[in-house]
Amino acid sequence: MTALTYADVEAAAERIAGRIRPVALTPRSPGPDVRFALEFMQHTGTFKARGAQNFIRAHLEAGTLPAAGVTIASGGNAGLACAWAAGAEGVPATVFLPANAPAVKVDRLRGYGADVRLIGSEYAEAAAACEDFVAASGALASHAYDHPLIAAGAGTLMTEILAEVPDLDTVVVAVGGGGLFAGVATAAQHHGVATVAVEPEHCRALNAALEAGHVVDVPVDSVAADSLGARRATELALHAARTDLVTSVLVSDSQIIDARQRLWDEHRVAVEHAAATALAGILSPDGYRPRDGEKVCVVLCGANTSLGDL
Repeated sequence: MTALTYADVEAAAERIAGRIRPVALTPRSPGPDVRFALEFMQHTGTFKARGAQNFIRAHLEAGTLPAAGVTIASGGNAGLACAWAAGAEGVPATVFLPANAPAVKVDRLRGYGADVRLIGSEYAEAAAACEDFVAASGALASHAYDHPLIAAGAGTLMTEILAEVPDLDTVVVAVGGGGLFAGVATAAQHHGVATVAVEPEHCRALNAALEAGHVVDVPVDSVAADSLGARRATELALHAARTDLVTSVLVSDSQIIDARQRLWDEHRVAVEHAAATALAGILSPDGYRPRDGEKVCVVLCGANTSLGDL
């Protein structure tokens, strides 16, 4: 495995400049010196637009994007980002979903110009059909998080945060499969900034990998599993986590729900549970406690959520 480097993140930042929305930062007050990175305002509603755009642009520049375009099996944030990034560059995108996928997701994907294929009743069937499509058509397969171009694109978020707060001490991110974490932690470490990796206690792929010393499969059961429910962290994420500058934190579903509700009640910010997981990491009694004077930025990574339970 080749580790992600800061040069990869810098290249991604240059590649996608002007094609994504620069992140906005806002202070959380009253309280310690904590800022929110409002990445839920990104195109398609999550940070994944960064990695998808970097993935598409890199292949276009290298001349390695086939005529059949790009394909992915995902009805979630990664699928939306892939379809958006491809459409923005005039590249065909084929997205595979289970036939029982919510109509609103299907409509959004088609709104981005994607060819949506509804296959089977489970994600595994859609993923298998996507693999068959790659073999038959020669389309380029994308991934939700397990690719260096995807992770490097996500890391551009950190370069923007540091441009606004060059003396930042700590960045706090939620972790699923580890694409966002790998990119952000790589950029943070280059600048001597600590990273707090927050996971639901029953979706702890990175935490378990650190404990075992290698990536392992974990059970997935959390209110945030729709975004953070990876069964295995990436090797890139594990490599980025093996440093004293990274702290792994686990939070309960009740703490995630409480953090999400507090974001709404106190700030009128509506985010998905994955984004609230990061905030729960510093609100939890057993989580990360910022020191007096420590400058902290909490990444609110996405807002593709229902408002009915706020």
